Amino acid sequence: MPVNTGIQAPSGFRLPPGMTRGLSETLLCGAVLRGEMLSTLERRMSFMDKEIVMMLAAGALFLISTMASASGGGGAPAVTADEALQKLIEGNQRYVGYQMTGQKRCDASTRQSLTKGQSPYAIILSCADSRVPPEIVFDKGLGEIFVVRVAGNIPDPVVLGSIEYAAEHLGSPLVVVLGHERCGAVTAAVDAKGEPEGNIGAIIKTIAPAVGLAEKEAKGKDKAELVEAAIDFNIKLVCDSLVKQSTVIKHLVDEGKLKIVGAKYDLDDGKVRLFDGR
Repeated sequence: MPVNTGIQAPSGFRLPPGMTRGLSETLLCGAVLRGEMLSTLERRMSFMDKEIVMMLAAGALFLISTMASASGGGGAPAVTADEALQKLIEGNQRYVGYQMTGQKRCDASTRQSLTKGQSPYAIILSCADSRVPPEIVFDKGLGEIFVVRVAGNIPDPVVLGSIEYAAEHLGSPLVVVLGHERCGAVTAAVDAKGEPEGNIGAIIKTIAPAVGLAEKEAKGKDKAELVEAAIDFNIKLVCDSLVKQSTVIKHLVDEGKLKIVGAKYDLDDGKVRLFDGR
């Protein structure tokens, strides 16, 4: 059977019949061998491609897992907002009763377990007052609560961004706005005369609306009562402002993924009183 070898002899060139047949057979074997080699090579390349794809997929999954671990996840929280709130209440009860256990969760093994990520179940926006450290007031150890502290427990873009990070990326289901009795920042806002200036003036301006509401409600009462009323209003206004000033927080609240609760710490007995949440 004639074989098309793909080779053409120069014009006028002729090979002897025996040599032509031998050459054809040689070229036929070469073509078959080449076909088998190409087929084998293609199969090997196909196998290698699959191996490479599988390796890349495994690497991608590992990278995603590592990033999630480093950031603390952001998936479904380990506890609900109500369960998180109950943990805080129980911790405060231990604090008030001098039966604190939070220090046990500050040991070497706890530190080691938190080196790859964090999953705090509550965010505490509290006043920077040295008498109200949330980790102690709620008897908590490492990695349990995400604390943001600022004079007057008021929000600004940096505070809001911090809360957004903990709520959206770490998956914390609860925000507690923690004010306290005889707050110096609120007292300064009550005492303010004229236009406040400087950085402290920025704090006073933010608290001023709460003072205005307190002055209407506590009209005729002494300064101490006015200050406490202003503190209460400030806590409530801050809870509302978190939703008004942050689309991220509002979305999480609307989706039922985040709960915001106001609370007030009593400097005298150490108890935390909860306000109505949202």
